[in-house]
Amino acid sequence: MDVRTLLLCAVSAAFLRAEPIRIALAGDVMLGRLVNEQLRYRPPAHPWGDTLPLFQAADVRICNLECVISDRGRRWTATPKVFHFRSDAKNVAVLRAAGMDAVSLANNHVLDYGYEALLDMFGLLEKAGVRYAGAGRDDRAACAPVVLSSKGLRVGLLAFTDNEPVWEAQRDRPGTCYVPVDLKDARARRLLEAVRRADAETDVLVVSAHWGGNWGYEPPPEHVPFGRALVEAGADIVFGHSAHVFRGIEIYRGRPILYSAGDFVDDYMVDEVQRNDETFLFVVEAGAERVHGLRLHPILIRYLQSRRASGADAARIASRMRALCAKFGTLTGWDPTRQVLEIPIP
Repeated sequence: MDVRTLLLCAVSAAFLRAEPIRIALAGDVMLGRLVNEQLRYRPPAHPWGDTLPLFQAADVRICNLECVISDRGRRWTATPKVFHFRSDAKNVAVLRAAGMDAVSLANNHVLDYGYEALLDMFGLLEKAGVRYAGAGRDDRAACAPVVLSSKGLRVGLLAFTDNEPVWEAQRDRPGTCYVPVDLKDARARRLLEAVRRADAETDVLVVSAHWGGNWGYEPPPEHVPFGRALVEAGADIVFGHSAHVFRGIEIYRGRPILYSAGDFVDDYMVDEVQRNDETFLFVVEAGAERVHGLRLHPILIRYLQSRRASGADAARIASRMRALCAKFGTLTGWDPTRQVLEIPIP
């Protein structure tokens, strides 16, 4: 290869690396119970409703998988638990239907049917080509990042949860990457060090946090300094969830902190005050050097499906998010024609 060809290759590579990518983030995806029953006679794409084109338009797709996918295992009874979510093994095809590249498994439902089901799901996801973070066959695997590639950029996903401490992975036991939301805790310090290492090995780093309880439009006080510490350590996007409703987005040091993405697919009863049936698909545009901005597509969960909101519904959902973002000083713009809420990052 001559010098001219080498120079052309170098310029082409630089151009490709300069091109930003779009990362689609969906909150809690629960495919158990009534959703699972419906999937016994509906196609795998059914739970996504009319949102599939939004996923297809993205370069990388990530969600929090709020259930275990397996035909094996028995309900967890070692410690008290009210809800158990499991979806048939064949429903790994639901993730493939949306083109899901990776899922977070660090949450309070991944071991609902014990270790047998969890280990089975690892194999199912691996066979389907869906990467996962936040749970693993031992503690090192559970807290390790996965790295995806898109348009010449390396996108990392690292996931943790402060739910279900008894599920914490050990050297000789599968489980989750359990980290208390307490910056003084040794596990939090180890997480921040893992973020620093992952930042050095990736161009865009997503840190998934399944933290806190199930309700509240305002993040718990301890989440704010913790989320900022994740950014200071190298997280480009903090992808929070666990609360059934969305929360405001803070732009800290040019990086978005999603304190809660809300639900995305489920069969839950709807609270008339805290509307857990209202959410967004969050699309983050990012490059190797910075995050350029976010586009939020309003979503309504109806009849076990996620559907794009429109008209007054979309405007109402966007208005609530704008008010929540304003509390963090985050500027937002609503485009009524495209039904998109935009958050630019200078």
